[in-house]
Amino acid sequence: MEIFDRYAPFIQDYIYRSGWQSLRAVQNAAGDAIFNTDEHVLLTASTASGKTEAAFFPILSLLEENPSRTVGVLYVAPLKALINDQFGRISELCDEAGIPVTRWHGDVPQTQKRKLLRKPAGILQITPESLESLMINKHMEIPALFGDLRFIVVDEIHSLLRGDRGLQTFCLIQRLCALAGCDPRRIGLSATIGNPGDAGKFLAAGSSRGAVIPRFDGGREVWRLSMEHFFNSAPQADEGKEVETELPPWEEATDAAPKAADPGIGYIFEHTRGKKCLIFTNSREECESVCQQLRQYCEANHEPDRFLIHHGNLSASYRESAEEEMKDDDSLQSVCATATLELGIDIGRLERAFHIDAPYTVSGFLQRLGRTGRRGDPSEMWFVMREEHPEPRAMLPDMIPWYLIQGIALVQLYIEERFVEPPRMDRLPFSLLYHQTMSTLASCGEMTPGELASRVLPLAAFRRITKEDYRILLRHLLEIDHISRTENGGLILGLAGERVVNSFKFYAVFRENVEYSVRAESQELGTIVKPPPVGDKIAIAGRVWVVEEVDHQRREVWCTLVKGNIPAYFGDVAGDIHDRILERMYRVLEEDTVYPYLMRHAVARLGEARDAFRRAGIGERPLVHLGGKMWALFPWLGSYSFLALERFLRLRCAPLLGLKGMNPSRPYWLQFTMQAGEAEFYRVVTEEAEKDFDPLELVFPKEVPVFEKYDEYVPEELVRKSFALGVLDVEGMKKKVRGWEKYV
Repeated sequence: MEIFDRYAPFIQDYIYRSGWQSLRAVQNAAGDAIFNTDEHVLLTASTASGKTEAAFFPILSLLEENPSRTVGVLYVAPLKALINDQFGRISELCDEAGIPVTRWHGDVPQTQKRKLLRKPAGILQITPESLESLMINKHMEIPALFGDLRFIVVDEIHSLLRGDRGLQTFCLIQRLCALAGCDPRRIGLSATIGNPGDAGKFLAAGSSRGAVIPRFDGGREVWRLSMEHFFNSAPQADEGKEVETELPPWEEATDAAPKAADPGIGYIFEHTRGKKCLIFTNSREECESVCQQLRQYCEANHEPDRFLIHHGNLSASYRESAEEEMKDDDSLQSVCATATLELGIDIGRLERAFHIDAPYTVSGFLQRLGRTGRRGDPSEMWFVMREEHPEPRAMLPDMIPWYLIQGIALVQLYIEERFVEPPRMDRLPFSLLYHQTMSTLASCGEMTPGELASRVLPLAAFRRITKEDYRILLRHLLEIDHISRTENGGLILGLAGERVVNSFKFYAVFRENVEYSVRAESQELGTIVKPPPVGDKIAIAGRVWVVEEVDHQRREVWCTLVKGNIPAYFGDVAGDIHDRILERMYRVLEEDTVYPYLMRHAVARLGEARDAFRRAGIGERPLVHLGGKMWALFPWLGSYSFLALERFLRLRCAPLLGLKGMNPSRPYWLQFTMQAGEAEFYRVVTEEAEKDFDPLELVFPKEVPVFEKYDEYVPEELVRKSFALGVLDVEGMKKKVRGWEKYV
């Protein structure tokens, strides 16, 4: 029987009304896996390939055949905006069959939530944080809500594979199923999965089922890709040189960009004119700066403002207006954005995406590229790499355009190997253990220590955590009054613990800054951290404002719009970069390959970087003499193995080598002074790497390396253990260092 014939009649009618001539490959493959197996299903296909319909057509058909007595489908998504976007699509699909679709997050009216509680049915769309809130505040309702739950759909699952938020999501899924007495199938959806096998294990963790990963021909990927480099002031890298490359063949020529005050921003300004584009940055600060500059270019050129802004610190009204503008196919506005527009929100027909500097991950690059290329057009991304001219006396490391090299490496890794970052499966998430312990006590009430451990420790996220570790945590929480012991010997929340749990911020496991709401008259602009004094200026919503009043008690800032250009601050930190990216960066500098997507300045700048790389001998040996006692080490290690190497050198090798003044530029190079010579360096570090030392030795004395949100409530010995055994990649570092033995 063909998959189409298995669909419920209302699904078939929907397909006819939509004018589809045939099912896509992903829809046939998903239908086969969902109809013909009882396993979990991991569905990986490119953006805009129809994954949502591929999953929901068979799911809704099965529910039509055998209706659920409660909520039948739980749809978990990482963003409220994604839920809002999918709500319309799924509701249209379900209307004819009378299947209710309910959203549940902070912006949804209570009336809709109460309606679901009175009559649980259909599909519930929710974020991980709202699911946490539901588990705590509606604990007694969970069996009635989900007792006959058939499917859990986890959208954009790749965004949940490498941090506490993903582990929290699957802890909640396990807890919900245990409490409701249900055994639903899990359906994971993503456009960017590097190792489907590992992702499938992640999806199935803690359940009795395996994961099916349907294979199908998704068709040939067609990209329009360009990468250009700009110094922030003249001259550019190709000046006075013969470089054989032109503008991308699909773009009209223009000479306006080089005349701009900031050539990189001028380039973007010219090549967004008359088009609908996204301009991605790596941080909210950069996003604000770029939007300010582009709007100033509009003013200087006597053009209407054609730039909007979208990031997590903006008010909902600002974000939603940008999203609505993007959905208008006739719009010629462009949006400066961060990762908030990286995920699968339908933004209509987008002509191209720009990316300022290199993203940190292959996954992020693919997601952002996938925002374009919908409705039959090729995906199109223009990278714009910017840097200052190196100082005349700059040291060797500053002669390398690291973002340009990183961008090439990201692209090449995917083109050549289809590499995407795998899940992080080996962490020790003590911060999350604290969180789930407190959440379980808040929802269930008094429990014996044994009962609590039996609820929490079997969760798949905590497979590496021992009973002794948990005893240490519970004893500490008793000491700091986050939990208390009753007369009966049971455990309940303590007074200090209640204050933490009763805050709405408890539901999230990602770290948040203390934020102030920014307002101008009746308009809410968004939030900032560390408000400046009255009279100073702030940057938010792509504009500059002067602070009129700061109310620290209410955490409100009142301001007035002014002209100007200043940096924003939101507390952003750099993302982690995988070892494979650094290894490919080394090869970019070592090889002579001409990459077809590089533009004129980028070709010339790459040539300069390769010349510097070869003259310094970096390709031959990782340690380079900079003069006198100054050295630079280029280890080509990702963020966590680089961090392990830095500590290894400081704590185990520095006394033996007379190594001082270490100045790391993570994860690209380490600069330091050293009494020893080159041969002695290689001998000492390789001998030390061969020794069997405890990773805890790479934590400084009395250091408590707080990384995650709730580490401050975790015993210091567990925080140190989590950092040493779950963050630092000591084995990856040792493997690299042992390879330096050939230089001894």
